[in-house]
Amino acid sequence: MAKKRVNGEGTIGKRKDGRWEARYIKGHRLDGRIHYGYCYGKTYHEARDKMNQARFALMNNQPQSVRGRRKHLSDYCDEWLCLKRSSVKPATFVKYTTILEKYIKPDLGEYFSEAVSEILVEQFSYHLLHEKNLSQKTVRDILSVLNSILDYTVKQNPLARSVEIVYPRAEQKEMRVLTVEEQKRFTEYLLKDMDVCRFGVLLALMTGLRIGELCALKWGDISLEEKVIYVRHTMQRLKDLNPVSEEKTRIVTGGPKSGKSARVIPMNEDIANLCARWKKDNPDAYILTGKKEQFLEPRTLQYRMKLYTDACNLEGVHFHTLRHSFATRCVEAGFEIRSLSEILGHSSTRITLECYVHSSMRLKRANMEKLKLKTDEMKKIFRL
Repeated sequence: MAKKRVNGEGTIGKRKDGRWEARYIKGHRLDGRIHYGYCYGKTYHEARDKMNQARFALMNNQPQSVRGRRKHLSDYCDEWLCLKRSSVKPATFVKYTTILEKYIKPDLGEYFSEAVSEILVEQFSYHLLHEKNLSQKTVRDILSVLNSILDYTVKQNPLARSVEIVYPRAEQKEMRVLTVEEQKRFTEYLLKDMDVCRFGVLLALMTGLRIGELCALKWGDISLEEKVIYVRHTMQRLKDLNPVSEEKTRIVTGGPKSGKSARVIPMNEDIANLCARWKKDNPDAYILTGKKEQFLEPRTLQYRMKLYTDACNLEGVHFHTLRHSFATRCVEAGFEIRSLSEILGHSSTRITLECYVHSSMRLKRANMEKLKLKTDEMKKIFRL
């Protein structure tokens, strides 16, 4: 019987008699062995729904639950993820699922919840950093999910211990930013033989739009009368968690990254004139295609961006470089940080200051010049 995993929640397969069988973890026996539960249906979806009902009943301590049996950490992972499904965005749920299935459950899932300790978590962190060679940011994300699961475990199991997790130090990577000369050269290239895709890239460079926000942008989101851009949606390619889907990934358009990401960006005269040139009458048309039913997804836009940067001999430049370059030009122009933070759609000015404010040597030199002593006495001293 061929079986398919269902997001780490069990397996479903078709029997020789034509029925579908769903198997899920019902609990653990006193000797630690897994105790499975089974559900059957005429169709895949019927078996899956019955399994989900049974698992939900287990989580709520209804009659199907087996009391007094020790649970492994993987059980609490499944319960925690099930509770998160309805409260987080699809992209976040995919991220949580991937972290659980790829890292946490394979390494820690078979431990009883009360056996998880600081030493075990520290060994797990070391394994991720030095044996799997993951970046510090990735390890921090994994440990953050683990910390949330352990907090949930402590609330559910009085024998489980609270674990204090030590996170690896955050990496301080120097983000690539276009110099003034590079930005001028790139802008001139985009303006020459411009099409809707080049227009979109230039719009991102002039406004700091994220790639997903640009791909989801429609002409109804741009008001030439008010001279503003309404950022309401973002587009992402996510892993498809549907076990019967033939595609590994799918395109999802939803709300922006955070509450502050839904924002209104004012346009200057140059941006407004650029938009007026490419404006379509249909408000439902995507700006990168000019059509209602056809969009340009982030992966394709990344590919075209690479063609543009290669043509300009710009090394190490990615789409997100445009956003950082925009922020740097704003700082050089004397933007107030709070205004810049709101234009970029950051949840706090701290993110803007720590991650997006890149002070160029030109700006540093100009600031140092402001400290020059201009008194006649000092001028006389320096002439001596």
